[in-house]
Amino acid sequence: MVDSKKAAYIFPGQGAQYVGMGKGLYETFPEAKEVFEKASEIVGFDLKKLCFEGPKEELTRTANSQVAILTTSIAALRSFISEKKSANLDICASLGLSLGEYTALIAAGAISFEEGLRLVKLRGQFMEEAAIQNPGTMSSIIGLSVDDAEEIAKSTNTEIANLNCPGQVVISGKKEQIEEANRIAKEKGAKRCIMLDVSGAFHSSAMDPARDKLKPEIEKANIRSPKIPVVANHTALFEESPDQIKENLIHQVNHRTRWADSISLVASGGVGIFFEIGPGKVLKGLLRRINSDLTVYNIETPQDVESI
Repeated sequence: MVDSKKAAYIFPGQGAQYVGMGKGLYETFPEAKEVFEKASEIVGFDLKKLCFEGPKEELTRTANSQVAILTTSIAALRSFISEKKSANLDICASLGLSLGEYTALIAAGAISFEEGLRLVKLRGQFMEEAAIQNPGTMSSIIGLSVDDAEEIAKSTNTEIANLNCPGQVVISGKKEQIEEANRIAKEKGAKRCIMLDVSGAFHSSAMDPARDKLKPEIEKANIRSPKIPVVANHTALFEESPDQIKENLIHQVNHRTRWADSISLVASGGVGIFFEIGPGKVLKGLLRRINSDLTVYNIETPQDVESI
């Protein structure tokens, strides 16, 4: 049974970035302007200029895109809240895809914006370094079951990276291994195999060096029990223990994300409204395939905020 007032926040991951994101929010809402100004102080460069003007090549770099997406998402969230748009809603969950999990934890009050951005800056830097150390790529296999994808991954020495929605499995590995996996997947009846425009084999063992560097940083971070229930990518379960949240963030870097299961868990509690907060509409598309009965509103521009 769907409750018309039960809602959840969802936050995008890497890949959602585009030049110009957040500019309208910055110019319209004092809360958004404050977020961008504070973020530029924390990361040590003019982040708003990079988000608003690019260049695209710099914005797309893993070390930059993660802090840019998180900042834009929090600017959108605080603009949304400032307009009292969530006042009549029961926000039952906060969750994000990969990088978006950090944004979700900030939104849920489990971690401060400053601490979250500091961790994500390091995360992006360490992942970029790991991608150089262990070159690889990713592919989205459309139209096969998870079991078939698991079998292909095992035979090609690739790894399952993302379980995004029914019929879509993303794999990570070295370029030649991914190409072989795509060939086998097509033979098995995959509708499409899409090589992703990414700089590394994320959410796989290629990211072990990033996990090892990030681990001590997360362990010493000030993480509290969330005020809004948060679903972890790694377990697809509600997690409230600060120690467990830290463990999940550490594991998430080099293990698969379980987005479809995470959304299904939230929906099973009667949540039918989701607010995709931040740049892009990738999550809206995934939710449509996970459960077509769910309603998703995008919050990324002043017009989006005002139209709710």
